[in-house]
Amino acid sequence: MAKLNTYRLIVFFLLSWSFSATVLSDSRKDLRQLTFYTETYPPANYLDNERITGYAVDLLLEASKVVGEPIDLDQLILQPWARSYRTVLTKKNTVLFSTTRSEHREDLFLWVGPIARIKVVVLARKDSDINIASPMDMAQYRIGVIRDDIGEQSLLSMGIPRDSMQEALYVTVLAEQLMKKRIDLLVYSERAAYWWSRQVDVDPKMFQSVYLVREGEVYFAFNKQTDTELVEKLQRGVDLLKSTKGDSGKTLYEEILARY
Repeated sequence: MAKLNTYRLIVFFLLSWSFSATVLSDSRKDLRQLTFYTETYPPANYLDNERITGYAVDLLLEASKVVGEPIDLDQLILQPWARSYRTVLTKKNTVLFSTTRSEHREDLFLWVGPIARIKVVVLARKDSDINIASPMDMAQYRIGVIRDDIGEQSLLSMGIPRDSMQEALYVTVLAEQLMKKRIDLLVYSERAAYWWSRQVDVDPKMFQSVYLVREGEVYFAFNKQTDTELVEKLQRGVDLLKSTKGDSGKTLYEEILARY
């Protein structure tokens, strides 16, 4: 009987330990539990030799490292913006970047950043002689936009009808259409649009900015159901990079941006 009771005690303690370990594991809040969605949006995030890179990627990796929970590149998924945007809107423990913070999006996500400043512009061919003095001047033209991008959302908020817009998943498609005069205007981040045009052998000097849609900042946007402890942890990492000086005398954050 004594042996039986001893056996039961051992089994009880083993089961208790196993249950406690499982609870601790499930309740642990770690940045390595997250999945990060991004698009090709150079130089913030893009593919180089089959590897996701860019200043936003470096900032993410370094910020997670300084808080002791280094994120792995395997946690990053690169796909078209619209698909990533809708995934992060609906799926817990997911993060979207680089995401422009706007009035429309403010309450849709939890925010970490800022990553950097951007400028969203309207591009036209230089030989088109198009002049845009006010937002509604655009409505008479064929406008190329990326679905669910800040450019498209900004135009809609300005009252420009959706039927004036031609949606695409990739900026390369829009750059080619603008070159071939299938659209009249392209709305996107200025720096990224010029980078993309070069990837399809379209000379960016053919285009010019004819209107500033908005200036803003891009962030890491967390699904709203994600535990705020994870959001605060990554923000702490970003803040540390912005306040810590590197060997160059610049902050670690400034050194990351200078690489690109």
